[in-house]
Amino acid sequence: MRRPRHPSGGARAPAGGGDIQPLPAPHPASGGPHPSSSSAAAPSLLLLDYDGSVLPFLGGLGGGYQKTLVLLTWIPALFIGFSQFSDSFLLDQPNFWCRGAGKGTELAEVTATGRWGAGDVANWTSPPTTSFSTVAWGAAGDLSNSSGSDGGDTPPLPSPPDKGDNASNCDCHAWDYGIRTGLVQNVVSKWDLVCDNAWKVHIAKFSLLVGLIFGYLITGCIADWVGRRPVLLFSITFILVFGLTVALSVNVTMFSTLRFFEGFCLAGIILTLYALRIELCPPGKRFMITMVASFVAMAGRFLMPGLAALCRDWQVLQALIICPFLLMLLYWSIFPESLRWLMATQQFESAKKLILHFTQKNCMSPESDIKGVMPELEKELSRRPKKVCIVKVVGTRNLWKNIVVLCVNSLTGYGIHHCFARSMMGHEVKVPLLENFYADYYTVASIALASCLAMCVVVRFLGRRGGLLLFMILTALASLLQLGLLNLIGKYSQHPDSGMSDSVKDKFSIAFSIVGMFASHAVGSLSVFFCAEITPTVIRCGGLGLVLASAGFGMLTAPIIELHNQKGYFLHHIIFACCTLICIICILLLPESRDQSLPENISNGEHYTRQPLLPHKKGEQPLLLTNAELKDYSGLHDAAAAGDGLPENATANGMKAM
Repeated sequence: MRRPRHPSGGARAPAGGGDIQPLPAPHPASGGPHPSSSSAAAPSLLLLDYDGSVLPFLGGLGGGYQKTLVLLTWIPALFIGFSQFSDSFLLDQPNFWCRGAGKGTELAEVTATGRWGAGDVANWTSPPTTSFSTVAWGAAGDLSNSSGSDGGDTPPLPSPPDKGDNASNCDCHAWDYGIRTGLVQNVVSKWDLVCDNAWKVHIAKFSLLVGLIFGYLITGCIADWVGRRPVLLFSITFILVFGLTVALSVNVTMFSTLRFFEGFCLAGIILTLYALRIELCPPGKRFMITMVASFVAMAGRFLMPGLAALCRDWQVLQALIICPFLLMLLYWSIFPESLRWLMATQQFESAKKLILHFTQKNCMSPESDIKGVMPELEKELSRRPKKVCIVKVVGTRNLWKNIVVLCVNSLTGYGIHHCFARSMMGHEVKVPLLENFYADYYTVASIALASCLAMCVVVRFLGRRGGLLLFMILTALASLLQLGLLNLIGKYSQHPDSGMSDSVKDKFSIAFSIVGMFASHAVGSLSVFFCAEITPTVIRCGGLGLVLASAGFGMLTAPIIELHNQKGYFLHHIIFACCTLICIICILLLPESRDQSLPENISNGEHYTRQPLLPHKKGEQPLLLTNAELKDYSGLHDAAAAGDGLPENATANGMKAM
C-alpha cells in the first residue's frame, strides 16, 4: 500500500561526486509536485547545487575577495586563543602561607634599609613548588634577629608553608602568595580565595564554560534563523562590554557573573566564524582552511605566558585580551552575510545583490556565468524565504543519528582529555620536568599542537571517518592500558622479587597519558569539523552548537572533579573509557564527507548516508534497501515522498542492480 506524499517532498540538490550520490530527481509527470502550487515547488537544482554551480561561477577560493574573507576569519582566532586559555592565568591557584612570622622565628626585614622593595616583591611571587629549604629560612631568621624590626610599615617576610600540612595555613586571616604564572596578582590573591573560599575559584571556572555552553546552543539557533553576520556582530559588541567590565570587578561574584556573559558572547564569535569559514570554501579546501585557524588559535595559546608576564596584573591582562576585539567592529562594514546560507534558505533577492557584490570585487564579467546561474536566480526572486530550526532534525532518520554520534564523540574526547592530563600532572613530584607551571603549560600545549599536525596527515590519507576512528581507537587503548595494565604492574611491584618499581609504573602512566591527550584532542577537534561538514547549511550553526556544547560539557568535568577534591576521579575515568568503546562502534555509522559537497537542506543531509570503510569489490552488491523497502520504513518520510517517481530498485545512494 502506497504511503501518502509528505508535504516537504520534492526535488533534491546533488550531494557532490564521489562516494555519496543523492536520489535522482523524480519525474514531474509521474509523481512530482503539482504545478499549480509554485510556492511549494522546490527551487532550481542549479541554485541549490552551490558547490557545483554558484561557487565555480564566483571563482571558488581563487577569487581575491574570497581570500580576503577567509583571512578575516583567521585573524580573530588569535584573540579567541587568548580568551579561551585565560583561566589558566587569572584563576591559577598559587601556593599560599600565613602572613607573618614563621614557626619559631621573628618578623623578618627584607632589605637592609628595613623597607619592602619592589625587587623583593618580585622575588616572592614565584617560589618553587617543591619543599622549602630549612637552611635558607634559618638564614632569613638570623637576618631578622640581627637587623631588628620595629614592625612599622615594613611587611613581614612570608613564612614557609608547612611540609605536607596545608590545613595549618588556614588558621590565619591573611596570606602571602607564590603566584606561578608571571603575574604579581591574580583573582585568587586579590580576594583571598583560599581555604574556606577556595570553592569560589571553581565556580569562577564554571562561569566561563557554562557561558560557552549556553552561547553555543542559543547563538547557533539564532544564526540559522537571522543569519551568521548579525550574530557575529552582536557577539563582538557585547564581548567588548562584558569583557572590559570583568577587569573592573569589585568582588568574585561580579567577576563570575560577567565571565558567564563573556563566555556566551565568545561562543557566538567562535561558532559563526567556524560556520562562515566552512561555507566559504570549496570541498577540497575546507579542512586545510579550518586547520590554519586552529594553528592561529594555538599561537595565541603559546603567547599567553608572555602576555601575562608583560602585564603583571590580572586586570591589565584581562583588558589586553579583550581590546583586540575592537578591530572586529570593522567587520560591520566589510564582512558580508554567508551567500551559501542565503541560497539555502531561498533568500534569492539578497543572494543576487551579494553575488553582484562578489563579481564586482573580483572584477568578473557576466560572460563567466557559463551555467546560467543569474538567469535562474532571476526566475526565483519572488520565492519566499524558507528558514529551518535545528529541532526539525528530530523528524529525520539519518541526520539526527549522525549529530548524536558526533556529540558523544566530542563529549568523550574533551572529557577524557582531563583524565589523561590529571594523570600526567599527578607525577610532577617524581618528574622534575613537570615541577614548573610553564613546563606543565607548554607540555599540554605542545601535545595539542602535535595532535593538530598529525590530524593534517591522517585525514589526508584516511578521510574524516577513518581519521576519527583511528584517534578514538588510540584514545581507548591508552585509557584501558592505563586503567588495567598499570594496576597489574602496581600489584607486581609490591613483590620484592618482581624487579619492578614504582618508577616503572610512573613512566608507563606518563607515556599512556601523553598518547591519550594526543589522541583525545584530535577526537574532539575532528568531531566538531565532521559535524560542520555533514550538517545541512540551513541548520549548520545549530548542529555545530550542539557538538560544541557537548565539548563544553566534557571540559566542565575538570572543575567539577577539582571542586570535589578529586573524589570520583577514578570512576570518572572508567566511565569515559567505556564511552570510547561505544564511540568506536558508532563512528562506523557515519558517512565519509571528504571531497563531498556540503548538504544544503535537510533532505540533502538525510541522504548523506554511510559508506563502507573499504570499497566494494567488483561485482559485489552493497546491502542497501530498495526504494520499495524504504517506503515501508515509517521514519523516512522524505525519502518515500521523493522516491514515488523512482524505479523500485533505487536505493538511497543510487541504483541497485537486480
